[in-house]
Amino acid sequence: MKRLTLSLLALGGLLASLQAAGAASIESAYTKILLDTCPLIQSGDEEEGTFGGAWQCAGYKDMGVYVAEGDLRMFVSFGPFAADEPAANQTLPNFNTINETLEWRLRDGVPFATILRWFPSLDEGSKTGSVLIVTQVQPGGGTCQIARIDAQANKNANEMARQAADTMAGSFDCTQPPQVIGNPGILY
Repeated sequence: MKRLTLSLLALGGLLASLQAAGAASIESAYTKILLDTCPLIQSGDEEEGTFGGAWQCAGYKDMGVYVAEGDLRMFVSFGPFAADEPAANQTLPNFNTINETLEWRLRDGVPFATILRWFPSLDEGSKTGSVLIVTQVQPGGGTCQIARIDAQANKNANEMARQAADTMAGSFDCTQPPQVIGNPGILY
């Protein structure tokens, strides 16, 4: 009986070690989105009032970042064919801008999700909100927004975004709308 108990304890320790090793392989890397240094790949149409355009920026290693602006709203996507991914057509309903710091979630050094802070306008004045958007990175039709967290309504928004990335990315169905995580704040 004592031998069985020791064996079970050893097996439990081994399983805990394997789980910890799996969790330890997820890390973050950070890049900047500086549109004034990114090549403009499409300019807006002034006659139609669609000022802005589209830029192709460098991302993590060789993962490209596509950023577009139209009707005072931003669109951000990732990968070799980022402009064709679902994320390239997703934005917040309010006028918005994006932060320049982009967090990449990496599993064994390979990007599987990003976290980016967006600033939606809240009124006719200069007041803005702060929303973390988690995007699943799966080139080939699977790059889409999977979660939105109101960073002003949730104290631990960064941790919530990382948890959403780590648990949802890779299995999210891009035909579904992004999930609102935590206190919805301005998101609903």
